Amino acid sequence: MKKKILFMILACITALSITSCESAPATTENETSAAAESSIETVTDESVTAQEALGNDSSLSDVSTAVADTSVADSSTSAVPADTSTAAEAQDASVAPEIAPQETITQTPVYLTDDMEFASFSQIHSDAAILYENHKSNSNGITICVNAGHGTNGGESVRTQCHPDGTPKVTGGSTSEGSTTATAVASGMTFLDGTEERAVTLPAAIILKDRLLDAGYNVLMIRETEDVQLDNIARTVLANTYAQAHVALHWDSTESDKGAYYMKVPSVDSYKSMYPVSETWEKSDQFGECLVQGLGQAGRSIFESGSIEMDLTQTSYSKVPSIDIELGDRASDHSDETLQNIAEGLLMGINAYFGIGGQG
Repeated sequence: MKKKILFMILACITALSITSCESAPATTENETSAAAESSIETVTDESVTAQEALGNDSSLSDVSTAVADTSVADSSTSAVPADTSTAAEAQDASVAPEIAPQETITQTPVYLTDDMEFASFSQIHSDAAILYENHKSNSNGITICVNAGHGTNGGESVRTQCHPDGTPKVTGGSTSEGSTTATAVASGMTFLDGTEERAVTLPAAIILKDRLLDAGYNVLMIRETEDVQLDNIARTVLANTYAQAHVALHWDSTESDKGAYYMKVPSVDSYKSMYPVSETWEKSDQFGECLVQGLGQAGRSIFESGSIEMDLTQTSYSKVPSIDIELGDRASDHSDETLQNIAEGLLMGINAYFGIGGQG
């Protein structure tokens, strides 16, 4: 009951104050001051009387304190404009700086170094190959060495050892059977339309590189220019070091448009038992079969059984599956459309060998 009387008194005081603000005529400064003092005295007297009527109930004091605190807070808020600049700066500071997106493909030049096995047999190795590392979501972690055949100026005037153990070649070819040294890098043939072989293996390699990168592979590119100073042994040793498979692109010197085939490891026991051939020849033959099958699936013509046995420097020094693939001959078409089709077939073969689905 006491609280009810208190709230009724406060309501009356508030109503009188509002009526005074709305209806009072303009006053002078002195009149305003006097009225304010009188109003304060009246409110004070009425408050004391109300407290006495309530028997000095402590709840009145609590209510008055709460009202006073609220009034001070409201007055403080309205009197001092909010400083929005500080809040804005804090918000800006809380925003993390923009992070540059990670490169999806990185390039690193890699050189032949003395600590690489068989590096000492190389005679030409002043240039670097380029390692393309794939950081895309479909990256499979497999590195393919793509070797654009030929393209080393002066390579024909230098000789390198055919086999790491010094034994002679067991088949003929560009170097005759029984030889212990071979041309470091042959210059290659010329197509019937006058185009040099190395000028075709280069774009073919670049197209294959792009297909492989799109499919999630890393790629070690031996040559991306007209000339690279890396002999066949250096190319093979770099592939051994950085790749899980090595494919060298070539066209044959015949003129019958004979179709594609790969250079198969010779069926000679002494050769197959020679290190490192003994550790890789079965994998290399399987890799070659997959490449030829992929080319056939892409619609390329395949020569006879798809392989010819040949003792090559590349095969003799390879520690990873390694294939010289002949993609036609001097009479074959080498237009961009054909090179795209060849890359499609090679990618299908590489996918098949590594057990990766899709054709790229």
